[in-house]
Amino acid sequence: MLRMRLNRLCGGDEKRVDSRTIYVGHRPCLDTEAFIPSKFCDNRIVSSKYTVWNFLPKNLFEQFRRIANFYFLIIFLVQVIVDTPTSPVTSGLPLFFVITVTAIKQGYEDWLRHKADYEVNKYPVTVLEDGRSVKKESERIKVGDVVEVVEDEIFPCDLILLQSTREDDTCFVTTASLDGESNHKTHYTVPDTEKDLQALSATIECEQPQPDLYKFVGRMHIYKADQEPAVRSLGPENLLLKGATLKNTKKINGVAVYTGMETKMALNYQGKSQKRSAVEKSINAFLLVYLCILISKAVVCTTLKYVWQSKEGQDEPWYNQKTQKEKDTNMYLKMFTDFLSFMVLFNFIIPVSMYVTVEMQKFLGSFFITWDKDFFDPEIQEGALVNTSDLNEELGQVEYVFTDKTGTLTQNNMEFIECCIDGFQYRHGDELDGFTVTDGPVSKLQQKAGLEKEELFLRALCLCHTVQVKEDGADESPRDQVDGVDGMFPQPEEERCFIASSPDEIALVKGAMRYGFTFLGLESKNMKIKNRQNNIEEYKLLHVLNFDPVRRRMSVIVQTKSGEMLLFCKGADSSIFPRVKPEEVDRIRLHVERNATEGYRTLCVAFKQLSAEEYAMADAGLREARLALQDREEKLMAIYNQVETGMSLIGATAVEDRLQEEAAETMEALQGAGIKVWVLTGDKMETAKSTCYACRLFQRGTELLELTVRTLEDGRTKREDKLLELLRDYHRRAVQDAPPVKAGVTRSWSTANQEYGFIIDGATLTLLMNPPRDADASLYRSLFLQICQNSTAVLCCRMAPLQKAQIVKMVKNSKGSPITLSIGDGANDVSMILEAHVGIGVKGKEGRQAVRNSDYAIPKLKHLKKLLLAHGHLYYVRIAHLVQYFFYKNLCFILPQFLYQFFCGYSQQPLYDAAYLTMYNICFTSMPILAYSLLEQHMAIEVLLDNATLYREIAKNAMLRWRPFLYWTVLGIFQGLMFFFGVRFLFSNPALQDNGQVFGNWSYGTIVFTVLVFTVTLKLALDTRHWTWINHFVIWGSLAFYVFFSFFWGGIIWPFLKQQRLYFVFANMLSSVSAWLVIIILILLSLLPELLLVVLRKPRGPHSRQKKLGQSNVGGSHSSQSSARPLLMRTFSDESNSVK
Repeated sequence: MLRMRLNRLCGGDEKRVDSRTIYVGHRPCLDTEAFIPSKFCDNRIVSSKYTVWNFLPKNLFEQFRRIANFYFLIIFLVQVIVDTPTSPVTSGLPLFFVITVTAIKQGYEDWLRHKADYEVNKYPVTVLEDGRSVKKESERIKVGDVVEVVEDEIFPCDLILLQSTREDDTCFVTTASLDGESNHKTHYTVPDTEKDLQALSATIECEQPQPDLYKFVGRMHIYKADQEPAVRSLGPENLLLKGATLKNTKKINGVAVYTGMETKMALNYQGKSQKRSAVEKSINAFLLVYLCILISKAVVCTTLKYVWQSKEGQDEPWYNQKTQKEKDTNMYLKMFTDFLSFMVLFNFIIPVSMYVTVEMQKFLGSFFITWDKDFFDPEIQEGALVNTSDLNEELGQVEYVFTDKTGTLTQNNMEFIECCIDGFQYRHGDELDGFTVTDGPVSKLQQKAGLEKEELFLRALCLCHTVQVKEDGADESPRDQVDGVDGMFPQPEEERCFIASSPDEIALVKGAMRYGFTFLGLESKNMKIKNRQNNIEEYKLLHVLNFDPVRRRMSVIVQTKSGEMLLFCKGADSSIFPRVKPEEVDRIRLHVERNATEGYRTLCVAFKQLSAEEYAMADAGLREARLALQDREEKLMAIYNQVETGMSLIGATAVEDRLQEEAAETMEALQGAGIKVWVLTGDKMETAKSTCYACRLFQRGTELLELTVRTLEDGRTKREDKLLELLRDYHRRAVQDAPPVKAGVTRSWSTANQEYGFIIDGATLTLLMNPPRDADASLYRSLFLQICQNSTAVLCCRMAPLQKAQIVKMVKNSKGSPITLSIGDGANDVSMILEAHVGIGVKGKEGRQAVRNSDYAIPKLKHLKKLLLAHGHLYYVRIAHLVQYFFYKNLCFILPQFLYQFFCGYSQQPLYDAAYLTMYNICFTSMPILAYSLLEQHMAIEVLLDNATLYREIAKNAMLRWRPFLYWTVLGIFQGLMFFFGVRFLFSNPALQDNGQVFGNWSYGTIVFTVLVFTVTLKLALDTRHWTWINHFVIWGSLAFYVFFSFFWGGIIWPFLKQQRLYFVFANMLSSVSAWLVIIILILLSLLPELLLVVLRKPRGPHSRQKKLGQSNVGGSHSSQSSARPLLMRTFSDESNSVK
């Protein structure tokens, strides 16, 4: 990469900027030509972040970029430089612990990357040199080397396919490690290459490395003696990508074009943008508040110190004379030093260990999703996957769900239902010459299209596709493969199985097989089909005009035995109808619209007979466009559009894509939880609309507000004016005239009010996002958003992938910044998955790109219900309590220290021993809250799933708003005051022992600290609704450890301590009955408000609902054991009565 950048900076060959020239086998093409080998990067892969030399400085730099770590570093340096009341160890040790744990974690992860790099770079490969096969390490491959790869091996770099052992000069590969798609993809050798590669003299001119896996532009010049060099175009079908695996092919040879960090796989290893949860933002806001409190305390104490010292005799009492150095010190410098000392003394109010606890809680908590047996899908033998644990709590805050339709709401398991030929409908049933007429125009009942039209239609289905016949091994059962998932289609008699990139294509080929036309396969550019009479028909495949989402159609040009050139085209009705005769459209449009209304996926089929002149022109244009290095796609698109005109419409197909299991129940539960559901799909409006009705997103009484190209077509007014008119009309009906609805209430409680469903298509959205220059863009978007927000469901159809992301971004950035979630299963959903706050990938049939780019992956849509309503709810409640509890316990900790300054002449005298200051957050109070934040279930999972409305009670960050924060802060202040003044009341007579010996200031601080540790720990025990043996162990174990540590720390003379403040202080303290009594009374008094609130407060909210639900189960059939069982137990073990 560095070399590439230097080349660009230093200029050099202008041509090299846009393309590179590669000599195949490093051989000069002509004897007269001077051979100057080009320099390209080697084949080493470096995915690691650190080296042995830069790990320490680089890792420390990255860690101290975090504000909290940097703050504690500054505090530590102040303690080292300035004479502060506490030892640098008190803040240095916790900081060292945090930095070390993080560094070890990141170092281990990088070591794994180094290990993986080593395995890849040292992998043995075979390179052809001087006619011999030479074994080399992968990292030693150079651009231009001819590499040999055998079946089931991974390609070591990006190769152009030169030779294959297959007769048809093709090879099959799987790209599962690149885009997750495990279907077999066909790649082709470069035509006219020598069989003996040693004799091949050629150069390859191709584009510079770029990350798009599906794009490649190049050309190959093949030199032969006494002949003009032959030029062959190179495209993605000739390029074998590093990381892909060779399948169903014994051996191939290819020339290396991109190596090492310039391969497409390496260029695609880009980190996703970091997503931050709402909880992190709340933590930062609370930190600022506590930082202000800290600074205020330091300012107050510094000011009062100098006010107090200004009194006569206080600044320099007779028993504490100043040194000459102290007298010469600048007054303002001394004040600043004192301010820093107070900052250090009170800095523990900012909890550094909270960051480590939150990280551990998120990391460990994510395993509960992975381990959940309810997420395991036996069909694909996989469960849920967590790609990032930073967003667990965000699952409990979702306000908008954006879902794809095909493969997410539906199964993407296509079944051929019926077809329409020349206006007549055919449905598979009791066969009558292969067809049954079930329906059609009233005047044409029991009539059929002509036999010629029928056979032409079926030939089109058999020829217009990119399906391959799979070569099964002897032990393999034949099944269709669509992106790695076996198709569930019923096997025909011939036991044929196909591989394809889309389930639609297999469904159509299977549909043709039902009616007597069977696709036999492609051999050496010849497509063979068997017709109804069992005769083999052979067609020469001349060109494939590939499908793309802009054209929304694909075509093939074939040649019959008699020499006729035929073009067959299939695609969406919106892209086919404008390219055929209008009178043909009228006959078929009715069937297409009815099929779409019934929820079927429709495709139209057209054909065209090309004259010799037309074909020659198209062939020349396609070849020229494919040889272009610049703007190849645009040139190909122009030729495609030119050829695909003036076609004849033969018919249309209807393919059923069934709803996902429990799709309707899941959507209903999400709406019950107050979540708005938007369906974003590239499918037809009618098909998508029927899916929305089936999923209960639209009800029978729902009034649909439609904003599509059809509604904008008004001959009298311009589209832009009609759009604004409709927006205002819909806004008046859905927003202005709608009665005010209580926030969060959905159809369950508002049946008396009119419900609205909103529908928009891609073309109208483009117009809405880019209005005329004289129009107010913000007005259009504002009206649109308000209509959508007041609708029970929104359907966006005919959406391009980028438009899906635009919709998500618009909602995400709208007023209130609602939390968004996108869920999809295909590559076209990646943009919206990355754009949303939370991205969910479904392990469907459209590859694994969505899964790879998501934050969480689930096997089926139905699992989204539990993921949000149970896991998301619990994660949010746990982490919200963790954050509030951390700030509360640190306020309780530092407030007595602040109050103590008023009674020690603002001398910065610490109230607690250095060991207590260091260990409070690390050992004494950290484990109970970590266990709570992992295991707490304030409600059973069954209750959360049965009562979706409970999700609303935590919506909009309810537990981390300022009101609960204020409650926790007031509680911390109350308990801090109670600790300090309660113990001060005890010390009104410090002679607390039978022998009259008085207690000192370290005994005072130790009693306060003991009350503090027991109170904050017991407060957490009071908050725990769900006890497991782990909770018991860490809560009572932490208290026991504190007592043990205090005895141990004060019971031994430690040689490394200059002064031992707590020597036998703890044991001495416990010898006093008065101290025991005060500790017990103060703990009870501090917890009394909490106890009273629990006892006197009327049951409300989730706990009361759970209780009522339990009482409503007659005879206790809904076992309370099941409801109260810990999440941990239900995760690790099967449901059984033995687990209590």
